[in-house]
Amino acid sequence: MKHIDEYRDGNAARAYAEAIGRITTRPWTIMEVCGGQTHSIVKFGIDELLPRSVTLVHGPGCPVCVTPLELIEKAISIASIPGVLFCSFGDMLRVPGVSRDLLSVKAAGGDVRIVYSPLDALRLAVEQPGREVVFFAVGFETTAPAVAMAAHQAVRQDVRNFSLLVSHVLVPPAMETVLSSPGNRVQGFLAAGHVCAVMGTAEYEPIASRYHVPIVVTGFEPVDILQGIHMCLRQLEQGRAEVENQYARSVRPEGNPAAQKLIREVFQVVPRKWRGIGEIARSGLGLREAYASLDAETRFGVAGHTTEEPPECRSGLVLQGLLKPHECPEFGARCTPEHPLGATMVSSEGACAAYYHYRRRRG
Repeated sequence: MKHIDEYRDGNAARAYAEAIGRITTRPWTIMEVCGGQTHSIVKFGIDELLPRSVTLVHGPGCPVCVTPLELIEKAISIASIPGVLFCSFGDMLRVPGVSRDLLSVKAAGGDVRIVYSPLDALRLAVEQPGREVVFFAVGFETTAPAVAMAAHQAVRQDVRNFSLLVSHVLVPPAMETVLSSPGNRVQGFLAAGHVCAVMGTAEYEPIASRYHVPIVVTGFEPVDILQGIHMCLRQLEQGRAEVENQYARSVRPEGNPAAQKLIREVFQVVPRKWRGIGEIARSGLGLREAYASLDAETRFGVAGHTTEEPPECRSGLVLQGLLKPHECPEFGARCTPEHPLGATMVSSEGACAAYYHYRRRRG
């Protein structure tokens, strides 16, 4: 993509909105899976261009938001150990634990650093062999290849002071959990383009067939999303349930085979607990036996720790598409970016953060 303007063109957006209005004959509910899509929808008012009969709901598409509270507590515990250099993506530092966050650990003197890649953390471990360096490996399939490469390099170079606190999750099992819920009202999905750029589109075909829901892979700009909604509604109106790829400029059906091979080498599929949702079978990635020496939970003795979710935070309902952020009684009152009850209010891809920044004053 050379220019972004064509994907934010107002005339093209209006044309798709009008086309959506022409083909829509009954109420439909569509879920966008990715938090990046959610922010575009709310920021640019995409949902306000649609017919009233078309409802967009926000799904569990923010990896920061779905990282369980017990993993946050484990991260805080490890980062508080003297001599540990704890590395993380920036979004994770403000995610609340039970009584504090990683930013509080840093303020209290802990060596907590923001890095842009797990390979940056590995470099720090090589440069400082006398310190334990831990990387908080959070993300969907999108960031898993980079973490896998860091693990691969650490083992190959015999870097013994480097470890990973792993909280990788997988998108398709979460989609199935939403569809299997007794309160489900989702009839179609907009799938995340960056995930599919890595994993391809084939793994969505059984879901579309089993639950008879159309799944359209889209990008993240307004025209991308409106075109994806049009494609999804066209399927719904015609009674079809197929996987289509709106984001063809970045996504190939086979994905990135080299990245997939690296993920399979380092990780195995495991059950994973999702914040506000609970455990989902085969929804996470864990280190294989050959890489078990890099497991920070085992190295620092926190593997068995569990923590209950606070009942006042309703982010689980938001992540399942059962509640819009502004419908939560704590939104903008007890729960703000400065004093969040849950990760959806502080993550750059969180739905509550999107509504707070772009809709709060109008609401």
